[in-house]
Amino acid sequence: MIASGQEQNAAKDGLVSMTERIMLGIESSCDDTSIAILKGQQLLGQFAAVQHIHSKYGGVVPEFASRAHQVHIVPVLEGALKEAGCSLRQIDGIAYTRGPGLHGSLLVGSAFARSLAWSLGVPMYPVHHMRAHVVAHWMADAAPNPSQPMMALTVSGGHTQLLEVRSPTDMHVIGTTMDDAAGEAFDKVAKMLGLPYPGGPEVDRLAALGNPEAFSFTAPKMEGHNFSFSGVKTSVLRVLEKTLATGVELSETMIQDVCASVQATIVSILVSKLEAAALERGLKAIAIQGGVSANSGLRQAVQELGEQHGWDVHIPPFRYCTDNGAMIALSGQYAAVESKEGRLDEAPLARWPMT
Repeated sequence: MIASGQEQNAAKDGLVSMTERIMLGIESSCDDTSIAILKGQQLLGQFAAVQHIHSKYGGVVPEFASRAHQVHIVPVLEGALKEAGCSLRQIDGIAYTRGPGLHGSLLVGSAFARSLAWSLGVPMYPVHHMRAHVVAHWMADAAPNPSQPMMALTVSGGHTQLLEVRSPTDMHVIGTTMDDAAGEAFDKVAKMLGLPYPGGPEVDRLAALGNPEAFSFTAPKMEGHNFSFSGVKTSVLRVLEKTLATGVELSETMIQDVCASVQATIVSILVSKLEAAALERGLKAIAIQGGVSANSGLRQAVQELGEQHGWDVHIPPFRYCTDNGAMIALSGQYAAVESKEGRLDEAPLARWPMT
C-alpha cells in the first residue's frame, strides 16, 4: 500500500532533528523577495531581490510589488541554493510567510512555497510574519541568544508591538499601535521633507547631523502599553507649515534638525514604553526587532536603557532587522519541532491578528 503524501511528509520530518534539518524560508510579505536556507539555527545561505520601483511613488504600490515577486522568486531561490551550496533535494521542509502583509505579495510567496513543498514531498510551515521578527533573536549568529523571559519591542513600517516573550514559540502581545506605526511615521515625515523613499534610513542618517532639541514635537499620551504616532506626524506638519509661512525656506540645516528632533521624539516614546512594560512585568531582559530596529538612535537608546537597569539587551544583526527569509526559516524549524505543518489549501492572510 502506497502512503499518502501527508504521511510521507510526517515520516520524513520525524526522522530529522532540528539541528540536522535543512529548512528553506520564503519571505514575500511586502516589496522584497527573500529566501534563506538554514541547517538548525545556522544560516547556510540567504538571497534577496529589492524592488526599487516604489521610490518613484514614495511608497509601496501593491500591484507592482506582487508582479515583481513573480519575476524575482525563482532567481532568488536559485541564488539562495547556490550560496548555501545545496540542492532542492536536500531540503527537509519549507517555511513561508502566510501573513500579515500585502495580499498579492503573500499570494505569490505562499503559492510558490506550497507548490514547491508538494513537488518535493516535504512538509511546509506557514509562518506569522510578526512572530518571525522576534524568532530572529535565536539565529545562531545573533548571539547571545535570549536565555530568559524578555520584553520585546517590534518596530517596523507597518507594525509597532510590545510582547512578553518566554521562548521562540511562547510570546504574547501586550501593546500595539492604535494608528500609524513608528516606521510609517518616519517615512511620512521624510516625505514632508522631500527625502527619498524609503525615508526611515534617510531620517536616521540626517538625524546624526542635526540638533535633537531644535524643535519640540507632540508626543501623544496613550494609556497602558499601546502606541500612537499619528500625532507626531501631524505635529511635524504643523511646525513645518508655520515655519514656511514666515517665508523661511527649508535649509539643509533645518532638515537635519527636524530629523534629529522627530527621531528623538519617536525613540523616546518607544523606549519609555519598553521600560515601563519591563518594570511592570519584572523582566530582566529587553529586545528590539523589525526594520526600525536598524535605526541608530533607537539601538543606542535601548543599549543605554539596558545598562541603566542592568538588563540583558538583545538587538539583531542588521541582516535580520528588515524582512528576511532567515527569520521565516527559523520559525519553520520551531514549527517542525511542534509538528505544526500547514496544508495545501491554506490561503494567505493579509490580516492575521497576533495575540
